[in-house]
Amino acid sequence: MFRRISNLFRGFLSLFISGLEKENPEALLEVEKENLRKQIAQYNQGLASHAGLCEKLISTVKQLESQERDLKAKTTALLRANARDAAGQAALHFQNVSRQLAEARSQLEAAEKTYKELIKSRDVAIKAAQDKIEKLKYALDDLKIKKATAELNEMASGMITEIGGAGDTLDRLHGMVEEERQKAAGRARVARDSMDMSDVNLKEAEQQALAESALADFAAAEGIALDAPDAAAEGAAPAARTMGQAEG
Repeated sequence: MFRRISNLFRGFLSLFISGLEKENPEALLEVEKENLRKQIAQYNQGLASHAGLCEKLISTVKQLESQERDLKAKTTALLRANARDAAGQAALHFQNVSRQLAEARSQLEAAEKTYKELIKSRDVAIKAAQDKIEKLKYALDDLKIKKATAELNEMASGMITEIGGAGDTLDRLHGMVEEERQKAAGRARVARDSMDMSDVNLKEAEQQALAESALADFAAAEGIALDAPDAAAEGAAPAARTMGQAEG
């Protein structure tokens, strides 16, 4: 029973964490980047330990090479001095050092090869992780853009629907405005047609006759000869003078 409850609790917790990860992919990416940095640091520590082993083997090889040279010279000198027993012991020691040197060189070669392979593996792993991170960053940026585009499209679609829903109201308003405009135009036409233009024409003729008479008086006073007016003006001028005489 407790095991089933524990599994159920872990299942709910896993779903909750998965939901948080989906809601915050950038935070999850930052966590993975931090984990990668920690893994690289730990790997470099192991690599440094291996490099220390290589350096120790290099030092051992150098010491054994020095011992081998000394023993070789010592054995040669004892042999030339006809000290066979001492020369034999030196020769035996020389053989042991030579075997140790060969083994140390073999170990150093293997250690150096392993060190280079570890460095290569580290660099390849880091490059692969960096490429994956860059792809994820691009995917996240693309996801943001697509989400924003989708939201804008949804907003635009909603606006179009709302504007389309207001079409009946706009049509009614247009009809009312058009009806009032036509009524105003009809009233203006009726008023224009009802206007008496005879008084307007008479006033215009009187103004022209008075102007022509004033011009004739001015020309006579100044001794300027005037050209004959148009036929319409000639007809209007005597009428104006007659009206003036009648008034006098």
